[in-house]
Amino acid sequence: MYMSRIRLRKDISPQGPFWKRVGDAYQVHQWIWRLFPEGESKKRPFLYRQEAHSGLPAFYTVSDIVPEDPDGIWNVESKTYHPKTREGERYLFSLRANPVRAKRDTEGRLHRHDIVMEEKKRMEKEGKDRTDWPPEGDLVQEQGLAWLSARAERCGFSLADGHVRADGYRQHRFYRPKGKHHVCLSSLDFSGLLTVINRDRFGKSLTEGIGPAKSFGCGLLLIKRP
Repeated sequence: MYMSRIRLRKDISPQGPFWKRVGDAYQVHQWIWRLFPEGESKKRPFLYRQEAHSGLPAFYTVSDIVPEDPDGIWNVESKTYHPKTREGERYLFSLRANPVRAKRDTEGRLHRHDIVMEEKKRMEKEGKDRTDWPPEGDLVQEQGLAWLSARAERCGFSLADGHVRADGYRQHRFYRPKGKHHVCLSSLDFSGLLTVINRDRFGKSLTEGIGPAKSFGCGLLLIKRP
């Protein structure tokens, strides 16, 4: 496995093709795929997360192969990635996830529901006055923490009480040409302190990610020692 930091070169023209696409989640998805040409014929061989570096787009990736820049617009720094953790160790972590709950309808079809929007719909259905709704930040924190806590054990870790933050809730809408339809997904940023409780499951979370929408920049769990 490899971990890479991929930063846009500072000399790239602001009128170049990248800048026309950087705000579109699907176009960014395609740019990242171009860095992994060997993965085009098989299942996605990487996880990624978009950040900013000195005001420029940047990405962190964990992948089976080393990313290569076919367009000459990126600075790519890669190193081997074989995280070795022990049960009982504590780490600061950062995660951008797609926080959804999967439910089946009356016909047995599986649907994914945005946890924040689902809670708003619940309060609305119950007739709760909007003036009595909790502030957006509190709602995101409560629902986000509940979502991650429900997955923590099977992902090999426990969360430190009072030391986990959920914020940066965003909704993304983009056109996916292959399916000829618009896609809507949400993302939520988590940060805080965790403890490893199962080394094997935790290692899998680091290399395979957490939650859905991994093809669109969600799921990459980053850790460092406190």
